[in-house]
Amino acid sequence: MLSARSICLAAAAGFASLTVSLATAAPLGDAQAPIRIALNEWTGQNITAHVAGQLLEKLGYKVQYVTAGSFPQWIGMQDGSIDMTPELWTNNLGEIYPKMLEAKQVEPVGDLGLNARDGWAYTDATLAICPSLPDWKALLEPSCAAALATAETLPNGRLVDYPADWGTASANEIEDFNLPLTAVPAGSEGALVAELQAAAAADKPLLMRFWAPHWLLAKVKLNWLDMPPCDPKDGGRCILPSPVIKVVRAGFGEKWPAAYAFMKQYQLGAEDQQKMMLEIDQNKKEIGAVVSAWVDANTTRWSPWIDAAQK
Repeated sequence: MLSARSICLAAAAGFASLTVSLATAAPLGDAQAPIRIALNEWTGQNITAHVAGQLLEKLGYKVQYVTAGSFPQWIGMQDGSIDMTPELWTNNLGEIYPKMLEAKQVEPVGDLGLNARDGWAYTDATLAICPSLPDWKALLEPSCAAALATAETLPNGRLVDYPADWGTASANEIEDFNLPLTAVPAGSEGALVAELQAAAAADKPLLMRFWAPHWLLAKVKLNWLDMPPCDPKDGGRCILPSPVIKVVRAGFGEKWPAAYAFMKQYQLGAEDQQKMMLEIDQNKKEIGAVVSAWVDANTTRWSPWIDAAQK
């Protein structure tokens, strides 16, 4: 039979255990209400959303994924059908987001750490003809422009540009900095990809406008040019880096304190995205399985975020 002292000690231990459990569980907030995560139009953003979702589930939350376009998602934020968008490219904000930010209907919770790129890039073979790269002034050298020239662009070098309906910032930069180049728009994203694959396979020089993350960059090496100086006020006349941020709906932190703390910690790099994009877009694997494999292989990356969120 247990002594009175043993019973008291056991009760005290049980109470202490319950206290620790409650201390850990309390920051979850309304764990029964699902956190609704926006899914936008591109694979990379869907990966970011699913990684966040799977880790929030490990933290103790329920999640739901809501398909919503980059601009329509703000209506969902306003009416409460969407709680967060984990990957917002600040060069494509639309008109609603700035107004919602000013009205404090949404809150940015930090940079995603994606290291997104948008600019001019070149293959390794290009260095042999333009050895001063990545300095943009290398493109002013006559030998560099001549080696990049085609029958279509002579005497200028050729810059393979985004499709014409994506904008004309490359042509504007060429004009503003008097570069001996001609921007030749690709017919589509597929044409850009094919151009880069062919140049890499043949070890040929190529200068093109491209972006990261992209699944192709998990297979083909591409180097980035240090772009000409640019005043952000110039808008469409220059190509600027695109910070990528995470945004939650107003009241998110009060409803789900631990999730809020986690989202402030959450980071996902371009290389991680690109490898998963390759598996999904090219190898036709299911996104949930691809993300689960990444989560299983990167415990040391995300465990500190969850630990910090539980404190």
